Amino acid sequence: MVSLFQILMLILNIVWFIIIAHVIMSWLINFQVLNLHQPLVRQIWEGLQRLLEPIYAPVRRLLPEMGGIDLAPLVVLIAVAALRIILMNNIGAFY
Repeated sequence: MVSLFQILMLILNIVWFIIIAHVIMSWLINFQVLNLHQPLVRQIWEGLQRLLEPIYAPVRRLLPEMGGIDLAPLVVLIAVAALRIILMNNIGAFY
């Protein structure tokens, strides 16, 4: 059971870092530090979009319109953190 716990924590950590990378990249694109006309930047951006859009879409449907501000990544990050806390607090139940 401990290995299952470790795998779940690893997956949550990977999702956490992918979302952080996506948020930072979106800021860099919006502040015109990165240019989507560069092939590598576009490939990375589209890859992150494809990975995260299935996670963000249901959250966006639940959130109210915020005038162009996307809070879906924040909500997903909070959910990932909450899942990590729940798993850490319940690891004793696996023994």
